[in-house]
Amino acid sequence: MVITGANIGIGRAVAGSLAARGARLRLLCRSLDKAAPVVDELRAETADVVAIACDLGRLASVREAAAELLARDEPLHILINNAGVGGQRGLTADGFELHFGVNHLGHFLLTTLLLERLRASAPARIVHVASGSHYQARGLDWDALRRSTSSISGMPEYAVSKLANILFSAELARRLDGTNVTTYAVNPGRVASNIWQRMPWPIRPLFKLTMRSTEQGAFSTTRAATDLDGSGRYYDAHATERPPSLPARDEDLAAQLWMRSAAWVEADRPASDHLRS
Repeated sequence: MVITGANIGIGRAVAGSLAARGARLRLLCRSLDKAAPVVDELRAETADVVAIACDLGRLASVREAAAELLARDEPLHILINNAGVGGQRGLTADGFELHFGVNHLGHFLLTTLLLERLRASAPARIVHVASGSHYQARGLDWDALRRSTSSISGMPEYAVSKLANILFSAELARRLDGTNVTTYAVNPGRVASNIWQRMPWPIRPLFKLTMRSTEQGAFSTTRAATDLDGSGRYYDAHATERPPSLPARDEDLAAQLWMRSAAWVEADRPASDHLRS
């Protein structure tokens, strides 16, 4: 099982829950130093735990992590796209709005690089940690996705990235139909995790007042990784299916997001890779 951002927050809680079931864990984390104590803790539950460096804001790092995973030549039954940023401002190393680049595009590349292994390992599941914030996004402004965060809080851009997560999950479900690889988008609820640590003051303390614990937030993700049905659907914090927003149900928008995302990550490939393909 592969989990992004598993050294802290929801990802750490999900990893602990699945470790207790004896899962083999591959933790993709930006900092191996910060992941090391978590690996040690999880080995008390399940012996087979490995941390792999992966910075979702750098597409080259995502490629390196995927290559390391594939080189291990192991089956892959569960991929949990959990890591993310929220309430921040900036651009990724590859020139994408920070929330979109990390929360969607990095996970898009990781997932597509691992798809062949997931198909070969079927039955397999892909879980996308989305958010109820996606209801606030009216659509995708393609030009804005290539500019630095324009809002003060970063929350409108965060909502757009979570809309992209749900569109990606739905499009994956259509493309994977009949393969026994299923995909789910889940809302963990508003969780007091490290994702909000760089949200501007005084918004941050007000925003956290009604938040849930990371253990509570892990519930829907854990359920999607183990026993939910309904590929391509959206589930709330209680793992109950809910209709996503109207833009999230737009199949043409989902197909266009896939096409543009594929072109953007293809453009990032090293020249030597293009020559070999």
